[in-house]
Amino acid sequence: MSCGNSVSNSTFVDPVTEALAADGTIDLDLLQWTREPAAFKAEDGVVSITTAPHTDLWQRTYYHFRNDNAPVLQMQTREKFFSFVVKTDFTQSHQRFDQCGIVMYLDSDNWLKGSVEFENEEFQHLGSVATNNGYSDWATTAIPADVKTMWYRFSRREDDFCIECSSNGVDFSQMRVCHMYAATDTIRFGIYACSPEESSFTAVFSDMKITECAWKAHDGQQPDEVQD
Repeated sequence: MSCGNSVSNSTFVDPVTEALAADGTIDLDLLQWTREPAAFKAEDGVVSITTAPHTDLWQRTYYHFRNDNAPVLQMQTREKFFSFVVKTDFTQSHQRFDQCGIVMYLDSDNWLKGSVEFENEEFQHLGSVATNNGYSDWATTAIPADVKTMWYRFSRREDDFCIECSSNGVDFSQMRVCHMYAATDTIRFGIYACSPEESSFTAVFSDMKITECAWKAHDGQQPDEVQD
């Protein structure tokens, strides 16, 4: 894994293209840190991220504050149709708003994330945030506090995206479908973890893979290969 946001065209190896040709296996060496966490470990296909206090992703809207310092580990791709699956373990989360999940971070004003946020000992929030042109929204549902693992599936269909979740990695339920205006060509996506308050915990990401796009066209929709 390396630091930085981009690579030159002459050296670019598309991790999604590579993974699709390798039964979904992701080469972690092709992932890049947008921001490194307080500490991390990556081996045998498992990534552990230890958060620092007061780290978050949020832009404007309602709360009157902005925060853009969460650690983000991503791969860069030009593929227009694919799905990314990952299992998250947040057993150590303990402070309000501790979170980890999937992310597509394009720049400070344009990004998408899905995660579970710790709230208290009774419940937590399973939700997603879409940030377009510097404004974030937040869609959530309450789930029991004893849930400590969650699978996510992030799917791309050109510049439209779908986030799904699963308790077992097999049966997925839709969380959000959205359009991202800045995601017209090359995108970066992957995983993140953060602790917006005075907290730190270690999030564990495993079972990462790339598949053909699991978010299928609607009946009657033109096939992907002939869409404009």
